[in-house]
Amino acid sequence: MPEVIFAGPAGRLEGRYQPAKKKNAPIAIVLHPHPQFGGTMNNQIVYNLFYDFVDRGFSVLRFNSRGVGRSQGAFDHGAGELSDAAAALDWAQTMNPDARACWIAGVSFGAWIGMQLLMRRPEIEGFISIGAMANRYDFSFLAPCPSSGLFVHGSEDRVSPVKEVMGVIEKVKTQKGIRIEHTVVEGANHFFDGKVDDLMVQVGAYLDNRLGPKPTSRSEAPVESREAPAAIAHQPDGTPANDAAIADPADSVDTASSRG
Repeated sequence: MPEVIFAGPAGRLEGRYQPAKKKNAPIAIVLHPHPQFGGTMNNQIVYNLFYDFVDRGFSVLRFNSRGVGRSQGAFDHGAGELSDAAAALDWAQTMNPDARACWIAGVSFGAWIGMQLLMRRPEIEGFISIGAMANRYDFSFLAPCPSSGLFVHGSEDRVSPVKEVMGVIEKVKTQKGIRIEHTVVEGANHFFDGKVDDLMVQVGAYLDNRLGPKPTSRSEAPVESREAPAAIAHQPDGTPANDAAIADPADSVDTASSRG
C-alpha cells in the first residue's frame, strides 16, 4: 500500500492510501483518535476500518493529522485538525475524480472531527463514528444531520459513557430521510480492548446493510502487511489500562495499539 505525502494547511501530511481498481469507486477517509494521547493512523481500530473499506472496493485514505508522525504543524485543538481532514478529502477526490460517493469514519476525537467535516461537505453520504465524545465535545452542529450513519460505543466506556451520546443520537434521528443507527459492543471500554473483533463485526453488519455484502475474495494485498497492529493492554508504566483514568477524549499509547 502506497505511503503518500500531500499538502495540508500547516505543511505536508503523511498517509497511507489504497486505490480501488474501479475508476468510479467510492472514497473513504479514516480519522485517528486524539493526537496528544498517542492517536495516529496506525491505531488498531483505524487500521481495521481502513481495510474494511478497502475490502468493499473503496479507495481509502488514512493519515496523520498535523504534528503526528511525519506530518508537519502542531496540534490545534480541533480547528486545524478539521482543516487537515478537509485537505485529505480534497486530495482523495483529486486522485479519484470519478468517485461516485464518499464516506467518513472516525475514532474518539477523530469521530468529532469527522462529523464536523460531514456537515461541511455535502458529498459525504455515510459515516461511522466510534466512541464519539459527546460528553467532552459539542455535537449540536448535527441538528440536522445531513447523512445516515452509525454510532458505536462500548457498554463499559467510562471515558464517554453510552448515555452521553444518546441525546445526540435521539436528536438527529428525528430528521426526515436520515437514519442514524447506534450499536453497543458489550463488555467494551473506550479503547475496545480485547473487543476490536466484536466492534468490526458490528461495523461490518452495518456496511453490509448499506452497501451489500462484502466480496468473499479479499482485495489485492498491498505492500503493507495485512496483519493488524497488536493491542496493548497496559499503560506505559506497566499498570493495567483503565479508561476511567484518561481525562481527555483520548487514547493513550499508539505504537500499534488499540488506544492510539
